[in-house]
Amino acid sequence: MVWIKKLLQITGVLVLGLATWLWLTMLSPWFYSPSEEMPSIEQRTHNVFVYGTLRYTAIRWVVMGGSGNPQAATLEGYQRNGLDLSPLPGSRVEGLKLEVSADQLERLDRYERLGVRYERVKKKLVDGSSVWVYVRLPETSQLAHPSY
Repeated sequence: MVWIKKLLQITGVLVLGLATWLWLTMLSPWFYSPSEEMPSIEQRTHNVFVYGTLRYTAIRWVVMGGSGNPQAATLEGYQRNGLDLSPLPGSRVEGLKLEVSADQLERLDRYERLGVRYERVKKKLVDGSSVWVYVRLPETSQLAHPSY
């Protein structure tokens, strides 16, 4: 019986820790402040191409508060490198095209740490539609200490 109690305590701590991390990452007013130089978001529907964690419905619901009406999509001329995309002629990245509101786009910007970790750029998908794509910014340490 003692081990069951310990297991429940550990599980409770892990669940509480995960909930705290999700709140701090996606909803809290701390740890992320968008730059004042960021352009305002137009109050309309936006299309966003996602290729990483946001492909998962549960993650999108936590981050955006909705699914984004996902559709399979392909970005041509790029390859996926972990959390980033890099140009590579002839390559393709499979992902999802999401339809999001201005508020949801703002929540995605927060999740992706726009201006800190990622930039949001316009790209064309294979189907010809124009979408926002989050592309990782160069690491500060790499800029300060380039490898030779």
